[in-house]
This record gives sequence, C-alpha cells and structure tokens, in this order.
Amino acid sequence: MTRMDGTGQVERDQLEGPVLRAGLLGHVPHGFFTRLGGVSTGPYASLNCSVRSGDDPAALRENRARVARAVGVVPENLLGVTQVHGSDVISVDTPWEEGQGARADAMVCARPGLALGVITADCAPVLFADARGHVVGAAHAGWRGAAAGVLEATVAAMCALGCRAGDIRAIVGPCIARDSYEVGDDMRDAVLALDGAAGAFFAPARRQGHYQFDLPGFCVERLRGAGVGQARALGVDTLTDEARFFSHRRRTLAGGGKIGHQISVITRPHV
Repeated sequence: MTRMDGTGQVERDQLEGPVLRAGLLGHVPHGFFTRLGGVSTGPYASLNCSVRSGDDPAALRENRARVARAVGVVPENLLGVTQVHGSDVISVDTPWEEGQGARADAMVCARPGLALGVITADCAPVLFADARGHVVGAAHAGWRGAAAGVLEATVAAMCALGCRAGDIRAIVGPCIARDSYEVGDDMRDAVLALDGAAGAFFAPARRQGHYQFDLPGFCVERLRGAGVGQARALGVDTLTDEARFFSHRRRTLAGGGKIGHQISVITRPHV
C-alpha cells in the first residue's frame, strides 16, 4: 500500500507476510509482528511473545530472540513492561531481565540498541518515532488506556527526551476494527466519562443498546490532539484475520481457552 506523507513523498507500507511495517516510520527499525514465524505450538502457534501466556518458556525465548534479531538488537535487549491498561510511561536507558518490566503501558527511549516491545491481541499497538529517529516510543492502547491518556503521556515523555510533538510520527498497528468491536452501554459510558468527545467513535450496532467502537480511529484522534505531526492507522483487523493474528475477542466468541499474543517493536537506529 502506498500513501503520500505530509511532504509529498510516497510512503510504502508492508502489510503482507509475517511482519508488517509502516512507511511513515522510514528508516527506523520496527515491526508489527504477526503470529507467524515462531516455534510455539497449539493455541500459541507460532510466534507467541507473551511471557505470561502459559506457553513453553523455551519456545518463548526462541520466539522473542527471532523478533529481536529481526530489528537488529540482541535478544536480551528486547524489552517489555507489565501492561495494566493504564496510562503510565517509563523512559528506558538500560535493559532489565525478561518479565521484570515495570507496571506501565508505554516506553520511550533515546538510546540505540534497545528495542521496545508491546504485546497485544486486539488492543492497539502504537509505535512512535521523531523525524530524525533519535527518540522512539511504543504504547499498548486498549480502550481504557487510550481514554485515560496513555498516548498523550507517551508523546510528553518523548518530548522530555528532546524532541518536539510536531516532529513525532505515530502508527496505530493491527488491532480490532470498528466492524468487529461490538460493545455495550457500560463500556461506552466509561469512555465518555473520560473523553466527552469520544461519541463520534461509537456507531449503533444491530443489537439494541450496543455500539461498534472504532478503537484505531479513536487512537489516531487522541494522537492528533496531542500535537503529533503525523498519525494514522494501518487498518488491519486482528479479529477477522485468524491466520495471522491472535484475538481475545475471537477467543471469547469461541468459548474461551488459551491464547498467544503478537508483539510490536521499535528501536532507535544507530545514526
């Protein structure tokens, strides 16, 4: 897929295959990884990257090592936080042991050689980079985190490391799409309580008292409101593409069970 960026240059997205990449992020090493290309089996097949999923630890280590090598870092420098559907962001300058990340939902970094990874299975992974690629960020944005301000907090944390909001480019990766995401009055009311302008992202569903929620559109709007220079969504639905993506909603509709998670990663290039 090709698009024109804000300068009139053509950007090319890679939306096929086991790793998706956004032209908007240019030379910054990154990837929205699918469930393809790993060694896990059963419900975790095959590139499950969640250390809390119950998968075989040896398979997880190999899967995460493959992801790390794909973005040019050593496996021990692929970092993740303990995601809690909140708005906390940490600034990263040194690695930690796998599974020992702080309770937060986003990371920012200005040091080359460290990769920031967020785990999702319908929530929105959002990758950030300033125009020079000197500061990068990664956020996990479900509806709770997005409404609570995790994306704005990520932008602010990147600016604290020396970039301007207007120079930041942000991509909302594969997540559940509006037509797949039916929600009830309770969820809509919770979002509106945090963001009174969010009503535009709820369309009536077929069932009375239910709505179709546009999570990627909501995230893009919040990013633009934070002053990000360029923000958009890849437009890939995790629920309908069972071959390439894990999906919590798909699992729920099927009656539950174990599930893997895909990972989205970004790292500052060596410049």
